[in-house]
Amino acid sequence: MTDEPPRVQSEGGARSLSRRDALQRLAFAVAAASGSRGRGATAAAAFAEETPATPLGDLGMPLSAEQRQAGAAFVERHVTVDVHCHPGRFFLSRLPRQTAMTRALGPPFETQAIADLNAGRVSAALFAGVADMQLLELSAQGIHAARQFAPGEAYADYQRQIAGLKRLVADHEALAGRTPRDVRRAARLERTAAVFAIEGGDFIEDRLDRIHAAFGDGVRAITLVHYHVNQIGDVQTETAVHGGLTPLGRTIVREMNAAGIIIDLAHATLAVTRDVIDASERPVIVSHTNLVRPGVEHPRLISAEHARLVSTAGGVIGSWPSGIGQQSLGDYIDSILRLVDAVGVGHVAVGTDMDANYRPVFTSYRDWSLLPAALLARGLDEAAVARIMGGNFMRVFQENLAAARARSPA
Repeated sequence: MTDEPPRVQSEGGARSLSRRDALQRLAFAVAAASGSRGRGATAAAAFAEETPATPLGDLGMPLSAEQRQAGAAFVERHVTVDVHCHPGRFFLSRLPRQTAMTRALGPPFETQAIADLNAGRVSAALFAGVADMQLLELSAQGIHAARQFAPGEAYADYQRQIAGLKRLVADHEALAGRTPRDVRRAARLERTAAVFAIEGGDFIEDRLDRIHAAFGDGVRAITLVHYHVNQIGDVQTETAVHGGLTPLGRTIVREMNAAGIIIDLAHATLAVTRDVIDASERPVIVSHTNLVRPGVEHPRLISAEHARLVSTAGGVIGSWPSGIGQQSLGDYIDSILRLVDAVGVGHVAVGTDMDANYRPVFTSYRDWSLLPAALLARGLDEAAVARIMGGNFMRVFQENLAAARARSPA
């Protein structure tokens, strides 16, 4: 979630259908009726043939019908991953109570969001629960934690959100994404694998056993901090309290390594990032951010030095279409390329923050193929784009799980 008041896409989560969306849905229905499990060539061909001149809103860069078709073909050939999102704001399902913040976000719409993921042919997405959701409020300065957790509240809310994620898989709306093999299987089936994640380690408290329990629940990534300054470390959007990672935080990092859970340092300060890189034996991610640059500064953006700390340790940084310093999809592509220039193509990914983002310049998974199309059009080769769109995350995913298996008794 971004440090700005959220923009609700539409009342009740419903979205008006453009002609292009209607065509894509029709193509999906035809493919499903013929026995296909997804969108494949039929949807890609319908999109390329029927709407070659669609302006696609504020695209912000020239992209021909042939280039768009190349993007559609790319997602049919490669595993692609969104390393941070909140599809349909699932984390609001079955809330124990409403707050001004949750009312502002509107009701959840998970079924529609997962249909969009499938239609866009996103192989996997990190479905991020929001650990401190019940604490957050909006102010003129952005999002802040308005209070502390009551005893037992943090873990109870974790259990509520995990139960919601498990329902999505049990109801066959999304496939389980517990391993890289699951993700590759989802890609073959033209479906989306839900890799469970939690934004904020508040629910862990001082109970290390909860890390291993979370792994058993299917959680494969935890963002250590969010907007609430917790027991682990400092956040980018508040005055530092701990001066970096806490002693308990160091223990949590080591335990997450042991469990095989990816450490996500989005929202963490530079000092926390340094301490985690020092403590962690496995590569980490920063799931959704971009680089500061002259005239574009924000607490949620990071310096090149910050980015290189992560990349030098083998980690990956997800570029974020947040609208901070961006007006169009073309501007977002510029943000991705700046990260590539700073840390190398082997350390960049896509983290959309979909459905909990402010002023997003990328708003629909049905346009997912535009991202590889634009990157290819900007001159990157297919191998480089494949790394950004999913390969880099898959490497980090595999390395974290391999470390956990290596520690397990034979």
